[in-house]
Amino acid sequence: MIETAQAFGIDIGGSGIKGAPVDMNIGDIAEPRQKILTPEVSTPDAVGKVVKEMLDRFEVPDSMPVGIAFPAPIRPGKALNFMANLDKSWLGVDVQKALSDSVGRHVDVVNDADAAGLAEVQFGAAKGENGFVIATTLGTGSGSAMIYNGVLIPNSELGHLTLKGDDAEHYAAASVRENQNLGYKKWAKRLTRYYHMLETYFNPDLFVVGGGVSRMSDRFIPQIEIETPIVPAKLRNQAGIVGAAYHAMIHQD
Repeated sequence: MIETAQAFGIDIGGSGIKGAPVDMNIGDIAEPRQKILTPEVSTPDAVGKVVKEMLDRFEVPDSMPVGIAFPAPIRPGKALNFMANLDKSWLGVDVQKALSDSVGRHVDVVNDADAAGLAEVQFGAAKGENGFVIATTLGTGSGSAMIYNGVLIPNSELGHLTLKGDDAEHYAAASVRENQNLGYKKWAKRLTRYYHMLETYFNPDLFVVGGGVSRMSDRFIPQIEIETPIVPAKLRNQAGIVGAAYHAMIHQD
C-alpha cells in the first residue's frame, strides 16, 4: 500500500468492481485503480470474494478504513429491501455485515450515489458550497445524493420520483437518451423537466451532475433551463471510490 493513502475505497457496480487507495489530502486516488468484473451471478458470497480479492491485491492493512459504495439504499444493521443491479439474493441481507464477514474485517458500506455526492462536496464541484446540494448521477438510472452543510441525508432515490407517469429515470436517464437515439437538445428538454421538478420540491442551492455523461456536460447542461445553479461533477469515475473511502474514514470507530 502506498503510504500517502488514509483509506481504501471500493465501488461495486453491475458490471465491474473498482478499488483504489485514497489520499484524503488531495481527494483523489493514491495509485491507479483496479477493476474486477462483477460475477455473472452476483450473490453476496460471490461479490464478497471479489471484494476480498481487491483488498488482498492492494495489501490493505487491517488498520486502514475500508469504504464500499453499493448500488442500493443502505441502512446498516437492517436488511436490504430494494435491489436493481445485482442478484436478487441480496434482498433481506444486511449488506455491511455480509461484506464484513466475507472479508474478515469491518467495512463501511454506503449507497453509491451518496458516495459520489459526498466526494463532490468534499473534494469536487461542490467543495466550499454551504447550504443544500443535490448531486445526481445520470447513467443506466438516475442516482441522487442530498447533502446539507456537508451532512449527508442518505438514500434519497430521487430518480424514482414520478415524472410523466413513470419513474423519472425511465424518462431522463442517460441510458434513455442512448436507447431512444435522442439528441442532446431533446434530452436537455427532458432534463429540464426533471431538474425543475427537483427544484420545485426541494429548493436546493446547487445541483451537481455526475455519471459518465458528465464528461460531455457542455453539450447539455447549458440547455437545462432552471433557476438553480447546475454544474458538472469533477471526480467522475473516481467519485464512488473517493466518497466511499471518505465515508469510511469519518465513520471509523
